[in-house]
Amino acid sequence: MIVGTISKITGPVVVAQGMLGAKMYDVVRVGQEGLMGEVIRLEGDHATIQVYEDTSGLKVGDMVESTEGALMVELGPGLLSSIYDGVQRPLPVIAEQSGDYIERGTVASALDRERLWPFTPVVAVGDMVGPGDAIGTTPEGQTTLHKVMVPPRVKGGKVASVVAAGDYTVDQVVATLEDGTEIKMSQWWPVRQGRPYLRKLDPTHPFTTGMRILDTFFPIALGGNAIIPGGFGTGKTVTQQSLAKWADVDIIVYIGCGERGNEMTEVLTEFPELEDPRTNAPLMDRTVLVANTSNMPVAAREASIYVGATLAEFYRDMGYNVAMMADSTSRWGEALREVSGRLEEMPGEEGYPAYLATRLAAFYERSGRVQALGAEERIGSVTMVGAVSPAGGDMSEPMTQNSLRVTGAFWALDTSLAHRRHFPAISWTKSYTLYGSQIRGWYEQNVAHDWQELRDRAMFVLQKETELQEIVQLVGPDALPESEKVILEVARMLREDFLQQFAFDEVDAYCPPKKAYIMLKVIMAFSDATVAALNRGVSLRQILDLPLKDRIATMKTTPHEEALEGLPVFANELAEEIAGIEVY
Repeated sequence: MIVGTISKITGPVVVAQGMLGAKMYDVVRVGQEGLMGEVIRLEGDHATIQVYEDTSGLKVGDMVESTEGALMVELGPGLLSSIYDGVQRPLPVIAEQSGDYIERGTVASALDRERLWPFTPVVAVGDMVGPGDAIGTTPEGQTTLHKVMVPPRVKGGKVASVVAAGDYTVDQVVATLEDGTEIKMSQWWPVRQGRPYLRKLDPTHPFTTGMRILDTFFPIALGGNAIIPGGFGTGKTVTQQSLAKWADVDIIVYIGCGERGNEMTEVLTEFPELEDPRTNAPLMDRTVLVANTSNMPVAAREASIYVGATLAEFYRDMGYNVAMMADSTSRWGEALREVSGRLEEMPGEEGYPAYLATRLAAFYERSGRVQALGAEERIGSVTMVGAVSPAGGDMSEPMTQNSLRVTGAFWALDTSLAHRRHFPAISWTKSYTLYGSQIRGWYEQNVAHDWQELRDRAMFVLQKETELQEIVQLVGPDALPESEKVILEVARMLREDFLQQFAFDEVDAYCPPKKAYIMLKVIMAFSDATVAALNRGVSLRQILDLPLKDRIATMKTTPHEEALEGLPVFANELAEEIAGIEVY
């Protein structure tokens, strides 16, 4: 056992002497209260430790004891529907023990040690198993079948014994191998190390979100990653919550990293009440929440991101598609900056540590669509969406720019759109995606063969409107020719009747890709018919006065099945009515 004493205290950073033999990232217990910390620097027998709790009251000479192991999380049945802090302590359990505030040195098991889980074995004595192979299953919530797997670091071998189907706790041994290895329903894994897999697959399946602007113009792939940067009040949190509710994935891991307490309170109170639109069961049945608010210790904030990534990878290894929402990575960067300053490291741009880009790249690299370990072919994915909160909405600051270099999609929130009450306030001129060519085949096969062509036409109209607005501001719209007034009108329809989406409307909160395609088809059909009519000599005013045109604004609140059947007919009717206008 390695035991040292405190020689220096600087905020959450503590230096201990007499720690010869300690390793980088070993977890330690500091002081009489056993505050949890982690070794982040070693010089001789001196260890620099970042403490995950408030260091008030510590004094020079207090004891520091190393656990001689890295920061690890416990993985097993019971993770879903749980709410943890940044180092995987269950907040509801802590609330029962110490009230509304976490007492220093509090220790609580991440999984319920007494709960019985109905275990069903899927192997028999004599079967060969290896890392990642399933030993048995147990239902977790109403929608998820939890697979009890051989841990990745276990060599494997023949099954010597396996329990009969029945109810067991996470601490009970459910199988043993010939070499004596015992397999329980739970396992441990270091959070800073990505879980292994057989191979990473190409991202060819889209991560459908139900948000028209994302699914149509800036889609990402399952196993991809994206950032949502935006200033205060632009809707980052609401956007991520909408993604959590409607994204076409099996498991949600939501990390509140350094957010304000009132925002996290809303998340913690609303999520348990949300109904899963896919199953009508509570959404929490397939959700894990990691909450580290801005008033919690800064060091634990830095760890919370890795805890969430490890939980996501665990369910990925079972063959599930997991969405991980990090709100916000800027607070994580601020935690890195604060700890780096305490360590007196050479600062980089705006005081962030010089290794900020490396840490971001390593974090986002843990996303991906993979073939998991094990003889049974299981395909799972982790899709990461990180919110970024640039100070003053300045997109040139280091967190945004370094995140841009390593992520595949940029969903830029625009303050001016938010002020105009246009939500989601995602800018179609600043945003982009790098996944378009990779998932194009899926859209053409499952939505429509001309999906890409239609999407490109609509994007051209929106970009053309931006150019025309500069002229309009100088000379007014009346100076434009009729052909360019059509572009402004079609762009207005795209903005108000397609891109705007009300997250709290029963129908409009979610829009399947096929409905989004048909809505876009109607608007572009109106555009084509209008251009053809203008070429015949019809005035734009005659077309805009048609009563049938007003139905375009009601498309987004039309029930999905009704829209799929009725909108193609409406597009034909609209085109025929415009074609029938007489010239006078």
